[in-house]
Amino acid sequence: MMQASHGRNLTALVDTILARLRRNIPAGSVQAFSFALACVGVATAFEFWIQWLDPQASPLIAYYPTVALCALLGGVGPGMLAALTGGVTAWWAFTLPAYSFSLERNGDKVTLVTFAFVSALIVFVSDYFRRATKRLEDEEQLRQLAVQELAHRLKNKIATIQAIISIQLREHPEIRKDILDRLQALSATDRLIEEANGQGAFVRNIAETELGPYVASRVSIQGTDVLLPPKYALTVALLVHELATNSAKYGSLSKPEGRVSLSSRMSGELLYLEWRETAGPTVSPPGKTGFGVRLLSRALQQFGGGTEMFFESSGLVCKMRLALPPPSKSDSAENDNEQPLTATT
Repeated sequence: MMQASHGRNLTALVDTILARLRRNIPAGSVQAFSFALACVGVATAFEFWIQWLDPQASPLIAYYPTVALCALLGGVGPGMLAALTGGVTAWWAFTLPAYSFSLERNGDKVTLVTFAFVSALIVFVSDYFRRATKRLEDEEQLRQLAVQELAHRLKNKIATIQAIISIQLREHPEIRKDILDRLQALSATDRLIEEANGQGAFVRNIAETELGPYVASRVSIQGTDVLLPPKYALTVALLVHELATNSAKYGSLSKPEGRVSLSSRMSGELLYLEWRETAGPTVSPPGKTGFGVRLLSRALQQFGGGTEMFFESSGLVCKMRLALPPPSKSDSAENDNEQPLTATT
């Protein structure tokens, strides 16, 4: 697991460096051609070092990656310039007789012709990937702008809905408060999803957002942290909000000594969440089925899951399960050994 993490960190570092170079060195620009000449100079110095270590080494070995890098960043022109100057430099400095353009061995002629052919192939393939990468980056920027715009519109709509509810239900303050609290829970999770560029939200962050108003020492969040897709995240946020609200009214969070723990674990494709209350008042099954109970019992069915509630003497225990799509399962693997995390206010 540690090696995989280091590998991902190295890949991310390389991607960051290449992205910065692409921004500072536009394809086909003067900077790109200057960068190509500088790379050839570095490759030539490296080739001198290689020849010093092993005189029998290929005189062109340092120029192949140079051609690829220049074409990948600068396009066809800088790539061909690197191939041309690199090939001519190797011909003059490293083929016998050295520092001469004469060729005494047929093998050297074949080597130079092969270099020219392979370099042309490298240039055009690298340029293809450069253009494909540029297209993907442009699409990603457009997607992020679209996500930000949709998030902005959603915030405006929720604000409008909240205003309408406040006016229409002003004579029913309890109902108004319940609805506004649920909208607030959805808005908080939307912000988490927006911060993750629309990819979703982690279970731990959802729980901290919903349980943050309560004293940190009374709430513990532990177990596997899983990245939930947006629809899953919103549903789990509603459930945790409902449980926290009921606990604050009737359960452990209504008493100073009451405690709540939320734990999570993965088993195959299933995510298991357990809400457990302790040191609170005696609880019993509700006499009537309200919206909260219906939400808890039915919300996860759409994800191939379900909810079980146990009204124990120590407090409510709610066990939830839901089947996650494959990407979420891999996201959880790195956090299986994390220590319990206590929610903060």
